[in-house]
Amino acid sequence: MTTQYGSYGPDRRSSGTFFVVLLSLILGAAALAVFLRHATTGVFARVATAITGRTTTFDTSVPAVVQRIQRLNRLETVVYSIDTVVEGSKSSAVLPDLLAGDRLLLVVHGQSIAGIDLSQLKPEDVRIDNNGQSIHVTLPASQLFITTLDNQHTRVYARSTGLLVPADQNLESDTRAKAEQQLQQSALADGILDTARKNARATITTLLYSLGFHQVDVI
Repeated sequence: MTTQYGSYGPDRRSSGTFFVVLLSLILGAAALAVFLRHATTGVFARVATAITGRTTTFDTSVPAVVQRIQRLNRLETVVYSIDTVVEGSKSSAVLPDLLAGDRLLLVVHGQSIAGIDLSQLKPEDVRIDNNGQSIHVTLPASQLFITTLDNQHTRVYARSTGLLVPADQNLESDTRAKAEQQLQQSALADGILDTARKNARATITTLLYSLGFHQVDVI
C-alpha cells in the first residue's frame, strides 16, 4: 500500500505571504485616504499637498475670517496667581483694640484670568490686501475676565478679638473681598493686560497663517 502525503511547502507559504501583503496594502490605502481627507490645516495639509499635489484652500474673505476668529469667543491667554497675607480689622472709635477690636490675618491664594473677547471683533477690524495674500487684524481690547480666591488654600491664619466684644461674623468675608481687590490690582500693576494681548496676538497669528495668508499683522 502506497500512502501519498500532500505538500505544504513553498507554494502554501507563498500564498500566505501574498495574503498578508495584500491585506497590508488595503489597510494602508484606507488609512492614507482618511488622512488625506482630514488633513486640511497646518503641517498635515502641507504633507497632503505634497502627496496628492492638491492645494487646500479656505474662504479668506473678510466675513469668513471674522467669523473664524469670533468662534474663539472669550480667549483666555494668561493666568496670574498670587500667594499673600491680607489683614482685616475692625476698631472702636472709643475703646482700644484690646477691649473692642477684632483683627485677623488671611492667608490668600488666588488668581486672575485675562484675555480677549474675540466675539467683539468687527469686519472693519480686518483688512485683506495683496489679492488675499496679506491680512491686518486689530484685536479688541484685552480684559481682566475674573479674579477668584482658591477656597481650599485660603484660610484664616490668626485672629484676635477684644475682651468686650464678640467676633465680627462679617470680618472674614470682608477681608476676602479686600483680598480679591488687592489681587486684581496686583495683576493689573504687573501688566496682565499687556501679556494677555501679546499671547492673543501670537494665537491669532498662528491661526491666520494656517488659513494660507503669507503676511500676517495682528495688533
